[in-house]
Order: sequence, then C-alpha cells, then structure tokens
Amino acid sequence: MMEEVNEFDYENRIVSNEYDSMQDAEVENSLRPKTLDEYVGQQKAKENLKVYIESAKLRSEALDHVLLYGPPGLGKTTLATIIANEMGVKIRTTSGPAIEKTGDLAAILTNLSDGDVLFIDEIHRLSRAVEEILYPSMEDYSLDIIIGKGPSARSIRLPLPKFTLIGATTRAGQLTTPLRDRFGVLLKLELYTPEELASIVKRSAGILDIAITEAGALSIASRSRGTPRIANRLLKRIRDFALVKGDGTITDSIAKFALDALEIDELGLDNVDRRMLEAIIKFYGGGPVGLDTLAATIGEEAVTIEDVYEPYLMQIGFLARTPRGRCVTKLAYDHLGIPFVPGGSQKAFDFEE
Repeated sequence: MMEEVNEFDYENRIVSNEYDSMQDAEVENSLRPKTLDEYVGQQKAKENLKVYIESAKLRSEALDHVLLYGPPGLGKTTLATIIANEMGVKIRTTSGPAIEKTGDLAAILTNLSDGDVLFIDEIHRLSRAVEEILYPSMEDYSLDIIIGKGPSARSIRLPLPKFTLIGATTRAGQLTTPLRDRFGVLLKLELYTPEELASIVKRSAGILDIAITEAGALSIASRSRGTPRIANRLLKRIRDFALVKGDGTITDSIAKFALDALEIDELGLDNVDRRMLEAIIKFYGGGPVGLDTLAATIGEEAVTIEDVYEPYLMQIGFLARTPRGRCVTKLAYDHLGIPFVPGGSQKAFDFEE
C-alpha cells in the first residue's frame, strides 16, 4: 500500500518562500542590500525607481505612493527599505493584520515626518474601516477623526505630513479598486533568473564569510525556485554540509550532494511537491481533481495549496488549473518518471502488491 500522504512536514520546508521569523530574521537583515546599486535583479523596476526617486529629490517632494506586488520572498520589504535610504528619510514598518483599529493607523500617521516612508506589508489584509481612513490620508494628506458621541459628535480634519506609503502584497487582485488607484507607482516583482540568483548567493556568501565557487553558487541558484529567500536559506544549510563533508568550500559537487540529501531536485522541487503530484496521478488519474478534494486527500487546507504549493508548479508547467479542477501535465509525468497515457485522465495506479 502506498504510504500515507498526509504526513507532510509543511511548516519546515526548506524551499518554502514564506518568511520564517525564527530562522530568517537575523540572516535576512544582515544580507539585505541598502542601495539600488547593490540590489540584484528586477532591472526594469530598478531603472524606473531611480527616475522616480531622482525626480522627487529634484522637486524636494515626497515620492509618490508605491505598490509592490509579486510572489513571497522576492525582496519587496528590502526594496521598501532601499527607497527610504535613497530618499534619505526614515521608514516606519507595519503590516495589514497588525492595524486592527482606525486609531492604530491614526497613531502611526500622526507620528510621521515630512517625506517619511510608511511601509505596510500584506496591505491586502487591511480591514475595510482602516482602509477608508487611508484614502484621504494618501490623497489629501489629511486625517478625518470623530470626537465625541451622539448629537455632540463632531468631525475634525487633521493635516498630515506629506509621506510616502509603500504597500506590499502577494495578492494584488484582492486590493480594492479605490485603494489600488491611489498608488502612483505600481511595480511587479518577477522571479529571478539562475544567473541573478547566483550573484545574490555569492554576495550573501561573502557577507557570511562562506567560501563558494562559481559553479557551487549556480548549482544553489538553479534549485532556488527563482526566489532569493530560498537561495539564502539553502546557502546556510549547504554550508553545514561543506564544513562536515568537505573542506568548508561550497563546490558544485558539495552543493549537489547537499541538495540531494535535502531531497531537492534539479528543478527545485522537494519531497512535498513530488508527493503532491504523485497523489493527483495515483489517486485521481492525473486529474482533474477539485481543490477541496485534493486538500482533503493530502490533509492540508485549500488556501495553503493554492497560495504555497501551486504557484511554482504552475509556473514550471507541471500543474494546470481547469474549470473541472487541477490536472498534472505531461512534463510532470516525465519529471517523475511515470508513463503518460494521452487522452484525458489516466488510470489510477494499482497500489496493492
């Protein structure tokens, strides 16, 4: 009988692009670039940002509000910090879920100075009431507050300093149209190429005092799913193998040995990805299978499958969404070494020996 597929260790996936404060906080802070020139990749976004920042500085005005969107781990928080550094202003960082009441936002806004940057991560998770307060703040640099209750209540408009709001989201489609329209600069961050990631790995290795070869860096980069956060996490783990199994230098052979030990293949898929694809193939003939059914089969929430596992598998062409459900493509069959039979759903495998 095939082993149960609900024993996945989702939270400890080394190739997860989600931020893990326990593991990543100290490393990410030390590795983050401080200027646009140090920031690797996202060339088009960088070029446009340089123009916007230089123009704002020449006019002695605050930079227009910026919306950064794209998959997790691509450097949205880093880019927000860089913008503040380039403008020579302070940055105040918070997140959508942390701003629970309108008073929380009012306290943050009234403590800003002229030109300061307010960075709101996961801005799509702002409550409706808080979002309503944000509209006049972004557009008119004013804050409307109500004093008192009942018939004696009155509205007061407080002027705010001209600040720059930088919002970051992995779900741009969930932003309301009024909020999205108030951002003057919209920048989409794309997945990195292996060459760009190799440059990031070498830079990180230098900061962490890790010896690494060009081939070793490229080997790590090619299995990092186009995401700097994953590349830096892999670098730390492969360093351990280099120290114990080698002479301390991350070479191509050491990197491949470590990545194989971590069960991360040449496309960046780990054991979780492969077992999920195999579950669709073996239990549902390759699909289509509904999201809720798949979630029940592998013992995971549907939103986690949709947000964490599916995006990369779809980007590399291994998984397809159809009106009837999820389907595994021929590319995935070939990668897993499972025979593909053309013509719709495949026959489920016989698991009984």
